[in-house]
Amino acid sequence: MQTSPRRVVVTGIGALTPLGLSPESYWQSLISGVSGAAPITYFDTSAFATKFACQLKGYDALDHFDRKEARKLDPFAQYALVAADQAIEDSGLKPESMSQEQRDRVAVIVGSGIGGMQVFHEQTAAYIRSGPRRMSPFFIPKLIPDIVSGHISIKYKFRGPNYCVVSACATGNNNIGDSFMMLQRGLADVALCGGSEAAVSELGIGGFNALRALSTRNDDPARASRPFDLSRDGFVLGEGAGMLVIEELEHARARGASIYAEVIGLGMSADANHITAPDPEGYGAALAMRNLLLDARLKPEDVDYLNMHGTSTPLGDTAETKAVKQVFGQHAYAMNLSSTKSMTGHLLGAAGATEAIATILAIRHSLVPPTINFEQPDPECDLNYTFNKAQPRAVNVALSNAFGFGGHNTSVAFRRMDS
Repeated sequence: MQTSPRRVVVTGIGALTPLGLSPESYWQSLISGVSGAAPITYFDTSAFATKFACQLKGYDALDHFDRKEARKLDPFAQYALVAADQAIEDSGLKPESMSQEQRDRVAVIVGSGIGGMQVFHEQTAAYIRSGPRRMSPFFIPKLIPDIVSGHISIKYKFRGPNYCVVSACATGNNNIGDSFMMLQRGLADVALCGGSEAAVSELGIGGFNALRALSTRNDDPARASRPFDLSRDGFVLGEGAGMLVIEELEHARARGASIYAEVIGLGMSADANHITAPDPEGYGAALAMRNLLLDARLKPEDVDYLNMHGTSTPLGDTAETKAVKQVFGQHAYAMNLSSTKSMTGHLLGAAGATEAIATILAIRHSLVPPTINFEQPDPECDLNYTFNKAQPRAVNVALSNAFGFGGHNTSVAFRRMDS
């Protein structure tokens, strides 16, 4: 067992998002300010208050799985497996060439905020219509959120620690954070981590409409997600997956891996306030960021960019802004912030992972992606949110926030590595 924390780096990324089905296409859309929101095509929306979402575009399961295999996987699991393939390939790992001992040291920690919502809907309807004898034997294996980490380990024969963290919209960050801590302690050498979600469905839209959480700007979907704008009226539901390969620094160097950035800290907290509403003063979010700065041994002025949770809800954006001011003081006005949810929508359990990728790429390219759709200033949201246009900036240290229903708060820090 290690007596001091080991350094951890990112060596591979994979992303399926409403802006593109690869990290490259995702990034190009982000920096171009493209909106992924459009009318829903998966089902008839005539009875729903919200009729649009950020769906994956151009995704076909049969491009990645044979028909029999695809039927055994809920879309959230399909998305995760495809993004995992991308991240592993990008990392340069060769699972087929790894020894048994090496495979035993690869962790897979991947989560979903909701899991198999589509199969839940289908099988509930089958039960109501025809009773239990018509239910699929794949119902439970397709439903449970942890099945993704199991599928990945089976495919690649990775036998290290294997599980998922479920913390609503903080899920992606929590899975990255657990993996980071595991590698720091020497419990594994490599980890595949992230999150996946496929909740653009009748139950997903209907449930969030019942909460009055979604935007109903049906006449202009592309401009509906508008974090920090005075006229924001709720978030836009998205879907997809984000995966990272992270590994111990010397392990990465020994195999000549290309390094995107170093993972340097994790902060977590609870709001202890309400099941869905954030602490109105942002105390819990501020605590998570303070804990992160302590863990990463950072001063507030060390941070160049913060990818905010920024969901485009009236309460959430204001509370997060207050939290940033509490933690960073005057430096809050000197750094760049943005919400990429203005373009991707809210990917729930995949949000933390896809936004971590955006944060890492901002470091790599010295370019901050924008918050699009800004029109009307909100007096309570007065920071530099990088409105409407990407901004060149040297980004040496960047943070990514993700908060979830239940009051779960997470923040992860990354740092540039030049050698």
